[in-house]
Amino acid sequence: MFKYAFGMPETLAIAVVLLLLGRWVKEKITILKKFFIPAPVVGGLIFSIITLIGHQYKLFEFSFDSQLKSLLMLAFFTTIGFAASIKMLLKGGLQVVIFLMVSLVLIIIQNVVGVTICGFLGIDKLLGVAAGSISLTGGHGTAAAFGSELIKAGAEAGVSVSIAAATFGLVAGCMIGGPIAKRLMNKYNLKPTTDGENTEILEGKLTKDEKNIDENLLFNGLMYIIVSMGIGSFLLLGFKKLGLVFPAYLGSMIVASIIRNIMDKLGKSLPLHCINIIGSISLQLFLGIALMTMQLWELASLAIPLILILVVQTVIMALYAYFVTFRIMGKDYDAAVIATGHCGFGMGASPNAIANMETFTKANGYSPKAFFVVPIVGAMFIDFVNAPIITFFIEMLKTK
Repeated sequence: MFKYAFGMPETLAIAVVLLLLGRWVKEKITILKKFFIPAPVVGGLIFSIITLIGHQYKLFEFSFDSQLKSLLMLAFFTTIGFAASIKMLLKGGLQVVIFLMVSLVLIIIQNVVGVTICGFLGIDKLLGVAAGSISLTGGHGTAAAFGSELIKAGAEAGVSVSIAAATFGLVAGCMIGGPIAKRLMNKYNLKPTTDGENTEILEGKLTKDEKNIDENLLFNGLMYIIVSMGIGSFLLLGFKKLGLVFPAYLGSMIVASIIRNIMDKLGKSLPLHCINIIGSISLQLFLGIALMTMQLWELASLAIPLILILVVQTVIMALYAYFVTFRIMGKDYDAAVIATGHCGFGMGASPNAIANMETFTKANGYSPKAFFVVPIVGAMFIDFVNAPIITFFIEMLKTK
């Protein structure tokens, strides 16, 4: 068997090539674009299939440098911290807080369901968390990040199961969202409101400086990210001294959030657009490396149990959106749109939530409240509540 260990520059170069390959394949296969499957996932899976063939037929075996993957993961989640503005949360009002609580309950349910089914099937319960909120509410970024934590806890297939479940969730979330909202609208004879409230979404329009990005703006954005990552590492050391174990990125997320809210309090702005661009690039490269290093042969014995868990999770998401999210969010047209959005990011990611809502509202009428509430929770605050819950489940199951 031919074996080769790729260094850091080679690993990064392959990730970039696979990212470009993924973009090209998405242009050719429209269903991938329709369900918002990330380009790094497409390219990375193609490479993983090639390595699977090499492994199965004992032709070749590759290993990759993992340091850059960890750094990119840290950078991406740090940029998420800069979005966690208390000012924006309060501006969203009670509806944002309520929807955050609704989403939090779903996170717990997803993990309990995954762990319970794994226990019933007699497989590692940690994999139930992998097919729970790690991959579903968390999406590919959280799946790749916590996959390594699952491996440390003893679940060798943690990364593969998490990534596979996240990919399934992207498709399933888009498929169930529209029909649920349509059923709710017809059953309750719902009509869109046109009060014009809450029409601002997230950070609003780009400023003149953000439209004209230059070296100074990019450097300033990168500076905030790097400083937050550095301070965050010391914060994690403090947590460890107290006996608390958290994922590597949580410290920098907290620091970034503190910086954001201090700047809000002082009335000063951050180069948020640049920070988001750096975060997006980091995420794409991180996912590319995570997917191309995935060992698909670990999934062979878990295929049927994993499919069973994910089908049950999809049914629960549909029932939860229909009976819980819709009712708690007000039982009106806006609540129906929020319910279809919840299917999007409760099973996949925020872009899927937006896609679900856009598709539904184009045919039935706009919902300013839904387009304000769902992105704030899905893009800003959900990772802050998801990460501690995931960590709790991993620690609880690791000791058993």
